[in-house]
Amino acid sequence: MTTNTTLPIRRPALRAAVAVMAVLTALPAAALYKVVGPDGKVTYTDRPPAPASGRISPVNARTGAAEPDAVLPLELRQAASRFPVTLYTAPSGCEPCDDARALLRKRGIPHAERQVLSREDSDALQKLTGGREMPVLAIGGQQLKGLTPETWSSYLDSAGYPRESRLPAGYEYAAAKPVTQRAEPPRPAALVPTPAPASPAGIRF
Repeated sequence: MTTNTTLPIRRPALRAAVAVMAVLTALPAAALYKVVGPDGKVTYTDRPPAPASGRISPVNARTGAAEPDAVLPLELRQAASRFPVTLYTAPSGCEPCDDARALLRKRGIPHAERQVLSREDSDALQKLTGGREMPVLAIGGQQLKGLTPETWSSYLDSAGYPRESRLPAGYEYAAAKPVTQRAEPPRPAALVPTPAPASPAGIRF
């Protein structure tokens, strides 16, 4: 004979769990997409918006933080997860860098762009790639120095990236960032006025 024992559920604990679930359900961050309309109005939705809805940004369902890759098609998302792409460029006066960026965007390759803006960035690039030549394309652990469209396309093919853009309408590439992360200078401490010394009793100035 088998006896099933059911542990009693304390009502206060049950009520607390229900309250937590209600709060999580009510949060705007539970939406999967943030849409900024032509008029600047911001709305959240859990369904893929129409291309004409405005600027679309996927967000994390728990934190509300932007997640550009969350809205990508499965094939593209898998390739980006296994072999993330990073493009190293100069900010200006580098025509091959502009052509490299255009190549990736035309093919619809989600990528991060890192720019050499300072001596520290140049030194960091030297350590990362063994040289200071730009552009440099990193596909996972593979580095390609200098723009050679046929070679770049071949490696992207091998990494599983589609040959034609599969990016959803309204997708926005992240802005380029410097190679090295710069720490913000500490803010000067606020000056606290020193109180004037108290006058001895009975003496007036």
